[in-house]
Amino acid sequence: MTSRNTRQHTVLAAAIATSTVVALVGTALTASAAPRPTADSARPAGASVALSAAARTELLRTAQAGLARTAENIGLGANEKLVVKDVVKDADGTVHTRYERTYEGLPVLGGDLIVHTSKSGTTQGVTRASKARLKLATTTPRVTAATAQKQALSLAKDRGSAKSTSDRAPRKVVWAAADKPVLAYETVIGGLQDDGTPNQLHVVTDAATGKTLFQYQGIETGVGNTQYSGKVDLATTQSGSSYTLTDASRGGHKTYNLDHQQDGTGTLFSQDNDTWGDGKTTDAATAGADAAYGAQATWDFYRNTFGRSGIKNDGKAAYSRVHYGNAYVNAFWDDSCFCMTYGDGTNDSDPLTSLDVAGHEMSHGVTSNTAGLEYSGESGGLNEATSDIMGTGVEFAANNSADPGDYLIGEKININGDGKPLRYMDKPSKDGGSADYWSSSVGGEDVHYSSGVANHFFYLLSEGSGAKTIGGVDYDSPTKDGSKVTGIGRDKALQIWYKALTSYFTSTTDYAGARKGTLSAATDLYGADSAEFKAVEAAWTGVDVH
Repeated sequence: MTSRNTRQHTVLAAAIATSTVVALVGTALTASAAPRPTADSARPAGASVALSAAARTELLRTAQAGLARTAENIGLGANEKLVVKDVVKDADGTVHTRYERTYEGLPVLGGDLIVHTSKSGTTQGVTRASKARLKLATTTPRVTAATAQKQALSLAKDRGSAKSTSDRAPRKVVWAAADKPVLAYETVIGGLQDDGTPNQLHVVTDAATGKTLFQYQGIETGVGNTQYSGKVDLATTQSGSSYTLTDASRGGHKTYNLDHQQDGTGTLFSQDNDTWGDGKTTDAATAGADAAYGAQATWDFYRNTFGRSGIKNDGKAAYSRVHYGNAYVNAFWDDSCFCMTYGDGTNDSDPLTSLDVAGHEMSHGVTSNTAGLEYSGESGGLNEATSDIMGTGVEFAANNSADPGDYLIGEKININGDGKPLRYMDKPSKDGGSADYWSSSVGGEDVHYSSGVANHFFYLLSEGSGAKTIGGVDYDSPTKDGSKVTGIGRDKALQIWYKALTSYFTSTTDYAGARKGTLSAATDLYGADSAEFKAVEAAWTGVDVH
């Protein structure tokens, strides 16, 4: 998301793990599992099942044991190897296993793929991030690592990052974004960006020519008695006569006070009573209560809606930090620390700890640990939209009268200073910059604007086109061709998007690929001839994605 001011603060966004990031743009899905009809039972055949920790571990172990056989079955070359990342199992026994790839031991940026396997163990299809066949003449670079590092530091400074440092020495990788894969370096630049946001600039450099192939920012900023959600019940932990903001019931989530510092973990909120904050910014614990509530609401949403146990689906919690920096008008998720961080807003008066911000930011962590949608081009718009979609789901699911669910993003935090929402899902262009419909140029827009296409699709799929009032908020959603779209309800729309994210989207999925992935998801969940499948088609047509 971006605020409309001269500094163009980017808010509510993602960070992608430096060890597993795949930097690719614009490649559509290359294959998908064969459609499966809806089962006669109450649970659709293609619905993902909640896996116990033991069951998930066993599926991952089985995938790990069969790496060589899987690589042979899907036609990988002798120099290529698979690395297991994640696994999803459907009610009918179909397993979707997500892999990353190496070539002669080097990470392949754009090598991720999903293998869809039937209950009997037969490979049904493969969804690939890149069509490129991996074959390099050499893995010996002509350009030195030092040259690549110097170039990356220069690029960081050109982007306004005066306090840049190299986080680590450049690593050799295979860059598979182009038609012909090349040997490259990936350099990660740390330090701080110009507005105080932590820096995590990834620069990919051709190891033969020294040309910059790609660059992206790994940390894209976003946007008790709480400030935004009223009086709420918080899960805390008592130790002796003191209490801490530690939620043992949700993976051990902890909330820390940075007290306006910009590094470190901060101090765990602790006090001698179990009432946190007073609803005002003058009490530091108020923002802590908002953050803790947002974390537990997000955990509960994913668990109750999708059967997902935490961001990584491993039952382990992230942690939250509040009061970052001074007058910091941002919030961000950082996958490298697996943590959420919130600034206090302009004049330290509007902390970015509202419910939809929390759900939005932590959903970037879910995306990073599933599809890994690269934060650039159309895949970046889909990444940002996924967080808007899931953040909206969190807000509705919380059913909090002080902050009721709506299709507005950031309506509580006043980030533009005019009291208006940051984004609108029914007609994204109402924010002054977001795209209502797809065009060939949408991938060149800032991801917070290009996300409008998917946000609009989700609204149309959920609620349909035209004017209506939902929860006291007036909406009026148009379509590109003037067609009428009938919504299937938010609950079904969320299931379709999540299924596509976890079983069909890859790091490079673009809007055409998202259409294909959501249609596959609708087929899995409701059947190829279902009203839900047809609604997905109609909603994408409504935003001009064919």
